Amino acid sequence: MPLLLVPLLFLVALSGCIARTAADIVTLPVKAAGAGVDAVTTSQDEADRNRGREIRRQEERAARERARNAPDD
Repeated sequence: MPLLLVPLLFLVALSGCIARTAADIVTLPVKAAGAGVDAVTTSQDEADRNRGREIRRQEERAARERARNAPDD
């Protein structure tokens, strides 16, 4: 009788692992596609941040140019 219980306990214990693995396999393509879309697209927050950086760089270049062209006193 105890010999019959051991395989049943293993079966019950492994069923959760098997179910989790099956769920991971099923969701893997969705996660991969989502990661690919995230890699090639820019969010609005990222676009705003990048635009702000570019504006600051332009302002810094303009300030350096004005300082270079300003007559020395």
